[in-house]
Amino acid sequence: MKRQEPVSVTFMLLGVTFCVCLILANLLATKQFLLGPLNLTTGVLVFPVSYVVNDCITEVWGYRRAKLIIWTGFFMNFAFVLLAWLADMIPGAPYWTNQEGFHALFGLAPRVALASFAAFLIGSFLNAYVMSVMKIRDKGRRFSLRAIASTVVGELADSMVFFPVALGGIVPKENLLIMMVSQVAIKTLYEIILLPITTRIVAWLKRTEGVDVYDEGVRYSVL
Repeated sequence: MKRQEPVSVTFMLLGVTFCVCLILANLLATKQFLLGPLNLTTGVLVFPVSYVVNDCITEVWGYRRAKLIIWTGFFMNFAFVLLAWLADMIPGAPYWTNQEGFHALFGLAPRVALASFAAFLIGSFLNAYVMSVMKIRDKGRRFSLRAIASTVVGELADSMVFFPVALGGIVPKENLLIMMVSQVAIKTLYEIILLPITTRIVAWLKRTEGVDVYDEGVRYSVL
């Protein structure tokens, strides 16, 4: 019988955090706000955390474990969106008067859902790939640089997929470009602000887990 590779409690908790952030981002994205001239959703409060967790897992456990977490997050998020859509379709009781509010929160349009799923997968895998390749190239040095670089690449890909697919033909092209650039800038700034905490978490994980994987010879597949 093949011996199963153990999964640490810390790795499991990071995976749970990753999934919760993705689901929260969907819920919080229903509220928009203005930050100066920028039009943002409150999903920006939690979504960048998923990239921080992705960075931590890729840096400590390697690309294979990051891939596991990305697909787990995808299926958990898909299950949430599907169940929320089904709940929204079920007719409410005659005395229940909050259907409009419930639909606004859980009635994610299929086009937006498709854009969200595709953008998440592409952005997350690119983030993990850049982290992994740069770690090998830099021989484990300059974690801060690869954390920021991977976030820029991942968030840029995420925005380039999500906004045209979800809002193309609805929002003018020049506005779409502004939204894409502003999202990348805000989320990257978020990553930079959290970087001192992320660096300490990564150092602590490597020390307590006794793991520091270099993805030498890894095949960078998504499956």
